[in-house]
Amino acid sequence: MPVVWNSAEITPIRDKVYEYIKQAIVQGQYKSGDRIIERELADQLNVSRTPIREALFRLESQGFVKTLPRKGVIVSKLTPEEVVEIFMILSALEGLAMNLAAEKASPEEHAELSEIIKKMETVLAEQDGSDERWKFHFEINDVIFRAAQSPRLTQMLDGLSDYIRAFVELGYELPGRGRQATEEHLEIAKAVRDGEAELAGRLTRIHLENAKQAYLQALNHQ
Repeated sequence: MPVVWNSAEITPIRDKVYEYIKQAIVQGQYKSGDRIIERELADQLNVSRTPIREALFRLESQGFVKTLPRKGVIVSKLTPEEVVEIFMILSALEGLAMNLAAEKASPEEHAELSEIIKKMETVLAEQDGSDERWKFHFEINDVIFRAAQSPRLTQMLDGLSDYIRAFVELGYELPGRGRQATEEHLEIAKAVRDGEAELAGRLTRIHLENAKQAYLQALNHQ
């Protein structure tokens, strides 16, 4: 069924198409090795092939897809070495963000973190709350990145946000990882709220190491 775009929105069609394809990749609708056929996408999205081409060019520059001779555009598969590299960068950047947030968070941001902490504790107390756990990662990061008061740092982390979402969703497929990650996020949020900068950074690095191992393990079972 063709996608119907909201003509009242001012976002250019090329950007909407880019976001649509990128999210389809991140959320697993397109899997590693799948071909992306311009003509089929143009029909599906009810657009010309020009914005499709532009979107695929952007995605290729970011490593989400690649063009192969006689095959066309296919969804890339990250190598274990690339995964390790991305997590290494994340560990440095997120660790710094948590450290800065612990030092600079405003009373309002402390209150936001306290509210998230309460929700996390409620979910952890329930046996069927696993579907909600992954959302806390992004709620916490939203508050903490603001609290860090470093626009350039936030911009760099935003550039990795789609990789982060893919890592989180795949890693959480491992039994017990969703709960473990939520417990890790809980302790990080408490450390930031309580102004314990060094602890917040250290807990973040531990969390990302565990996330990396979970992702690599899940990747090997695909």
